[in-house]
Amino acid sequence: MSMRSDTGLPFMKMHGLGNDFVVLDARARDVDVLPALILAVADRRMGVGFDQLAVISNGAADAHLTFYNSDGTESAACGNATRCIARFLMDETGRERLHLTTARGVLHAVDAGEGLTSVNMGQPQLDWRDIPLAEEMDTLELPIEGGPTATGMGNPHCSFFVEDSEAIPLEQFGPRYEHHPLYPERTNVQVASLISKDHLRMRVWERGVGVTLASGSSSCAVAVSAARRGLTGRKVRIDLDGGTLHVDWREDGVWMTGETMHVFDGVLTDAFLEGIG
Repeated sequence: MSMRSDTGLPFMKMHGLGNDFVVLDARARDVDVLPALILAVADRRMGVGFDQLAVISNGAADAHLTFYNSDGTESAACGNATRCIARFLMDETGRERLHLTTARGVLHAVDAGEGLTSVNMGQPQLDWRDIPLAEEMDTLELPIEGGPTATGMGNPHCSFFVEDSEAIPLEQFGPRYEHHPLYPERTNVQVASLISKDHLRMRVWERGVGVTLASGSSSCAVAVSAARRGLTGRKVRIDLDGGTLHVDWREDGVWMTGETMHVFDGVLTDAFLEGIG
């Protein structure tokens, strides 16, 4: 089904385990992604609603992806959106492997079979400068109550390991650490509890978004953090509020595998676009 129309702005609505996206295809038409447009479409009552907006454009590889949070800020990485778009492009082209460029770098995506899609999110950033943190320190255990671990996956992460992640009031806990002074670019916040040596339960507060049902880059960060702390091996199952992701920290990067869903195609009307101030 074609997304394109003569009037309005076509879009796709997708989600990865409830982590939801509006996707704009700018490969054949110019799309001006202005902050006012992002905020208007992000509104779940008066727009469409999303955790992130993603734009597909032409690039040096199979496609280039750009991501924006629902507060209008740009994000260098969005693992679940990358998997969703990779599945769309695989279905479109009939290919089983893709190379996608992002601000994070070149990401490799493969069809994992049985409807699952895998993306290599690259090597984690473990040095304080690269995450980034405000000052030099050991990233394995930050000088913050609870001793969280800091990780960069193209965006910053702060991972807390707790007895029961479901007991944490994430709506209050998340923003407290998103804006912590150790994180000059703010941070995604995760709370994770250990089920077994290869199984974690995790909940997520996303920078610029809030509580989300899932997060790909957060899942990668928690898997890396758990392995660094000796809690798990390098291959884990992570249960999120919206479903399960499988993360494997290999020699060539952090691979993430899970389900995706292309929910519907739509068109933002001219009346809606003209009403954006």
